[in-house]
Amino acid sequence: MLSSAEIQQYFAGVWQMMMGRAEGLKKLDLSVDGFWNSFFAIIVALPALTVGWVAVANDVPEAVTFGMRFSVVMRLFVADIGAWLVPLGLLGLAARPAGIANRFVHYVVASNWASALFAWVMLPVALLRLLAPGLGELITLLALILFLATLVLSWRLTVVAIARGPGLGTAIFFGMLAASIVVLLTLQSVLQLDFQGA
Repeated sequence: MLSSAEIQQYFAGVWQMMMGRAEGLKKLDLSVDGFWNSFFAIIVALPALTVGWVAVANDVPEAVTFGMRFSVVMRLFVADIGAWLVPLGLLGLAARPAGIANRFVHYVVASNWASALFAWVMLPVALLRLLAPGLGELITLLALILFLATLVLSWRLTVVAIARGPGLGTAIFFGMLAASIVVLLTLQSVLQLDFQGA
């Protein structure tokens, strides 16, 4: 179990990386234990992600009972966590051919903690959707702005983590983004998450 001080340190480190500062890596634990502990970021992100899943489930016309809404939340959990983890596994397979094997741990650790930080950044949108669903257009606009901001920050973090220049960093960023989208859409289809009106 990681302490709150450690989590704050890792958040501070990835934020520095997003600002283009490589010294942010020094705040991360890049040991073998640190690599596996970075997946604790999923637990850190879970409360914020759950709010978003509940908001989506509440908008599903077919989910008229608690059991049906709970089923939607669990399927959203599988889809989102799958879209988090599967691309990392694919990158692990491609890391050596891509010439970034010695930066794989750096990227995974930074990416995991950045994903947890982004989950909390997106929390206000999820809360608005949950508590004030009538503000549809405002919520959509705010979600779009925050999503675009996280893409830019994630790109900067990737460039710093890979440390092979912006060209390769950009290629890795777009490859991981594409993999995440494909995995997410595939899982949404398999789990029948293509709701009408949700």
